[in-house]
Amino acid sequence: MCFLCDAKHSAWPGRRAFLLAAAGTAATAATTPLLAQVDVGPASQLRNLVPADEIESAATQEYSKLLAEARAKGALAPQGNPQLQRLRTIASKLVPQTAQWNDRAKQWRWEVNLLGSKQINAFCMPGGKIAFYTGILDQLKLTDDEAAMIMGHEMAHALREHARARIAKSQGTGTLLSLGAQLLGWGQVGDLAASIGTQLLTLRFSREDETDADLVGLELAARGGYNPQAAVSLWEKMAQAGGGASGPSFLSTHPSGPERIQQLQANVPKVQGLYQRARG
Repeated sequence: MCFLCDAKHSAWPGRRAFLLAAAGTAATAATTPLLAQVDVGPASQLRNLVPADEIESAATQEYSKLLAEARAKGALAPQGNPQLQRLRTIASKLVPQTAQWNDRAKQWRWEVNLLGSKQINAFCMPGGKIAFYTGILDQLKLTDDEAAMIMGHEMAHALREHARARIAKSQGTGTLLSLGAQLLGWGQVGDLAASIGTQLLTLRFSREDETDADLVGLELAARGGYNPQAAVSLWEKMAQAGGGASGPSFLSTHPSGPERIQQLQANVPKVQGLYQRARG
């Protein structure tokens, strides 16, 4: 169920779900918003080589499969679950901040669900499909501010179309499309996008993508009224959680370290005014 529409009227198997973040327009997301406080530069031009509609469609289908599997295992939180309602409240404050980063986000059917699992993980799929694992809330004992930083980070991957760019690069789509639409046609490219829905789960973002998502997510959360200092405490918790040999899979693709924390600390003052204004 779409949580915005709703407002108006056993262990989950390991997946690299964090990586389903992409989609958006090729034109309006090409430049950084004029009012942005963080400096991340323009989004990658590689994303323009894959149609956003096709990626969103493939991801939505994959999301539906994940929810169906969770429901069958009794691992999908019911609508009245307090933790789910908590996440949807956070999303309701962040979603209105997204359009300045990607105009297409205004058309997305944003959705938030909670999956029962001990894993420390979360994701945002193309088209605004968000899910958290209970493990990331419970094991890290996240405050609302820290949960907002995770959600903002994942939403930022989608808004900045990182997976769409990675798909273009990893699948050689750019080479194919350089031959011209007259040779392949957008329909055939769409078939390619749909066929790699499951591969989105294993994509790895670059360090630059992660930095991009950290900063954009920081600003989204601050504009939504969440304390930007929580980004620092969040990654300090992540570092502690990853101390053992069997640390969270989340950290295999989102490593925590002094540089990441220092960069966030340096950017907190840039969005402090946005946070204070949102708090009114």
